Amino acid sequence: FLLNKDYNTSFIEIDDESVEYLNQNFPEMEGKILHQDFLKMDIQNLKYDRIAIIGNFPYNISSQILFKLYENRNKVKELVGMFQLEVAKRVISKPGNKVYGILSVLIQAFYHTSEILTLEPEAFDPPPKVKSMVIRLERNDVVELNCDEKLFFRVIKSTFNQRRKTIRNSLKSLMNITNFQSEYLGQRPEQLSVEQFANLTNEVKIHLDKN
Repeated sequence: FLLNKDYNTSFIEIDDESVEYLNQNFPEMEGKILHQDFLKMDIQNLKYDRIAIIGNFPYNISSQILFKLYENRNKVKELVGMFQLEVAKRVISKPGNKVYGILSVLIQAFYHTSEILTLEPEAFDPPPKVKSMVIRLERNDVVELNCDEKLFFRVIKSTFNQRRKTIRNSLKSLMNITNFQSEYLGQRPEQLSVEQFANLTNEVKIHLDKN
């Protein structure tokens, strides 16, 4: 399908046997197969200014793939991929949902997320033990967040690592909260939107700078 489109398309595959099979059965892919580990690939060195990633990703490294997307958000304009259902739901879930978490906030800070379809195990041969979902992530217009992005990541990680606690208590692992004031202190992390996490990050930075 992709070969028939007017795109500059490359295919990334780490498995030796799969690469050999593709070369033997799809001669039109000659010169387009990158025989390497996607997680170790330097996306910034790809010759294209804007790229789209499309794939049926190995479920055991799907979170790592999404973090790599986040790290290369200036380059990757879109991702369409199949993930284990639970991972996909975490990515697209909104505040207030019990599966809303670190990946939800980081990805939604820079991408519009949408569900394409859900697949039952019976759709595959052999059938896996889990359901799957295909999702689309499309780059939004945000170039930079209105906060320190490294601290933003630390705040998100600190709060969601203790998601049952209120923001007041989970921030104790990040800083001394004596005299720290915020309207979010009584809430839990899954209640905060991307914008609210950015606001909280700015409040944390002011507090850290003073102390």
